[in-house]
Amino acid sequence: MVIALLVSFFAAQQSAVAVPQQQSRGLHGYIGYSASRPEEVSAYGMGMGFYSAAWSLIDQPLRDFQIGLASGWISPDNRDNKDYPLAPEGTLARTWSERGPTYSSVFQTVEGGLGYWRGNRFRYGPPKFSMNATPQCYDYEVGSPGWSFFYDTDALPDNRLGIAQLSNRLLIPPDALPFAGKPQGKFFGYTYMALPFTSPVPSIDGKAPTGDHAWTCFISTANFKGPIAYYIPETWSKIADVFDEPFLHTRGLDSRLGLMGGGAMEINTVPQLVAQDSEGVVYSKIPKLNFPVDDSGRAILVQDVTYYSKQALYDEFIAWRNGGVIPSGRFDMRGAFAAELSTGTPKFSQDDLPLVGVANTFDTKVFANNTWGLVWQESDFAPRGQFPQYYKHQDGQRIAVAINDVPLSTGLVEAEFANAEPGEAFVSPVSGAWSRPHSAEKVYTVVLGDGSQVSYVWFRFVDQPSFQQYSFSEQKKRELQALVEGIHRSWPLDRAYMAPPTFGELVTLDAGLIVEPPSGYEVGYVPIVVRQEVAIID
Repeated sequence: MVIALLVSFFAAQQSAVAVPQQQSRGLHGYIGYSASRPEEVSAYGMGMGFYSAAWSLIDQPLRDFQIGLASGWISPDNRDNKDYPLAPEGTLARTWSERGPTYSSVFQTVEGGLGYWRGNRFRYGPPKFSMNATPQCYDYEVGSPGWSFFYDTDALPDNRLGIAQLSNRLLIPPDALPFAGKPQGKFFGYTYMALPFTSPVPSIDGKAPTGDHAWTCFISTANFKGPIAYYIPETWSKIADVFDEPFLHTRGLDSRLGLMGGGAMEINTVPQLVAQDSEGVVYSKIPKLNFPVDDSGRAILVQDVTYYSKQALYDEFIAWRNGGVIPSGRFDMRGAFAAELSTGTPKFSQDDLPLVGVANTFDTKVFANNTWGLVWQESDFAPRGQFPQYYKHQDGQRIAVAINDVPLSTGLVEAEFANAEPGEAFVSPVSGAWSRPHSAEKVYTVVLGDGSQVSYVWFRFVDQPSFQQYSFSEQKKRELQALVEGIHRSWPLDRAYMAPPTFGELVTLDAGLIVEPPSGYEVGYVPIVVRQEVAIID
């Protein structure tokens, strides 16, 4: 009888524990900073860059999870336009009336950076780095030499390819660049620099002119430094022809200087587990979010935010193109402006309702040496360096609570979030822009630390897929090919093109990304990824 009563008691207790339900909209907000601009803004719109901390924000790869680490947004300087819509009728951004009347902030951007994205097919715990751009009012995005920003595993249509692979030593997989090990606050440097790989193209028969700004991505890590790829200038100018909109002539990033007013961690898509306690009170839980905190309670996230003028590299580059000597590629700091940073307390929401109590855990701060990050206080809600996980739903708010204050009847403490599973393969076509003239026929493969296998083919630079949509003259192709061959011969991957970070160590890229050109393809050829899929390891 006693045993039967005990069994009945424990069964009743177990049945009283709720089964938490995983939902979306668990956390939203921005953790950001502002960066000052020089008085002569027009002099420093040819490049923007900084060093951003890379670390494992989450312990396990999670499904339906997207948070960008500290990154920036560059848009063309159209401040002279006060009222004319830059987003034509029919574009996605034109439906965002709150961005009117000019829609300048959503017309064109260069963004991307470090982070976790919901569309990643190969998650491995740490963050990745991805280029990204929005050439046509967010109608589509360009995240790698062949693909969008994780929206589709099919390659972009031929006429929407926009990135020219420049490095002959680094792979750029469509699922972004992974790191070696688990970086814990080491720094990743990147700068977008507008360089004149080609001459401006004037308007002919009413078609849009094209400027010479090829926004080139330079990165700085422990095992790779230098330019990896650039956005072909026509990527930006073509919108005027697509929509037959002459007002957009010379309004894009191919012609305009860039603007970047600061940066942020963009907290976009975070799941939550939701359950009621035995009295009907609702609680929620978000994933454990870790930050790289030092002994003083600081998490330094960004340093060395810098704007560049033509003197930094453009002038030397065009002089070389016109018959001078090849530059070293190092940024001339006489053409650099070090931005002063400022910040404010961030706000967060869950299900569009405010989170209360987070500000008692951490706040943003500008530290010595003009660095930016977070400072953490001792808190009952979470250990130092960890975002509060648990919230009580009360009076239209989400109130942070300590783990010990979460009723066991909710089942939340033991409940776990769904892990991400590897996704379908990214596969390029074999025809159209992806046919292989002047390329090595052999397909090479490498396995990366994110559990994927990457297949790539060596293309002659001007024959890579992104250029096939354009009718460049043979002379233009010869001159462009010669420039790139000069870079391959003279710009090594261990040169400090960006000035080194003021302090701290550089993060290390996954070694599988760094490749050696095969015999005969050492100069003038680039490794174009044609497939990324789950690695089969014996």
